Amino acid sequence: MYGLWKPRVLGAWKVPATGPAILAVNHSHNIDGPMVMGVAPRPTHFLIKKEAFIGPLDPFLLGIGQLKVDRETTDRTAITQALGVLENGGVLGIFPEGTRGEGDFASLRAGLAYFAVRSGAPIVPVAVLGSSDRRSRLVKGLPPLRSRVDVVFGDPFDAGDGTGRRTRKALDEATTRIQKHLSAHLDEARRLTGRRENAGRPTGH
Repeated sequence: MYGLWKPRVLGAWKVPATGPAILAVNHSHNIDGPMVMGVAPRPTHFLIKKEAFIGPLDPFLLGIGQLKVDRETTDRTAITQALGVLENGGVLGIFPEGTRGEGDFASLRAGLAYFAVRSGAPIVPVAVLGSSDRRSRLVKGLPPLRSRVDVVFGDPFDAGDGTGRRTRKALDEATTRIQKHLSAHLDEARRLTGRRENAGRPTGH
């Protein structure tokens, strides 16, 4: 990541140095995940759609600890593996929007709330800004080489209400709580980086 682009990383010290944590990353470009993996202060295990595990990428992604998930069904294996990462004190990476889009945390799936409430792990909001502003002339699916991409880590927070409840109502409330935190972090990240207008613009699918 540092060889191809110019990441500017802010707030990496906010990621807990030890113990389980969940990185909740906005998603407007397909390099967002690799960028966070490359600059995060701790090894991160991302839940990644199974469609990305093709050809030589399959053994590579599995070899660096990434988790394959089937988004069309309730993937029990992926859920168990993700909870295992947290139980072992590791860092789990999630795109809570579920798929690439505006990257503005406007539509969250319940998976993030489930993992956070079930494990008790703090959520660290992560905003990746600048990855979808322009396309490279050499490789259409990537940002221009050596362009600046900002990765801003926010303050960890607990998604649950302290009761440990995992009812649908509790998860819905946690999702609302998470969305407020993530949206506020994104606004703050845009302010810090000066990317108020052009953050999160999609590049197409």
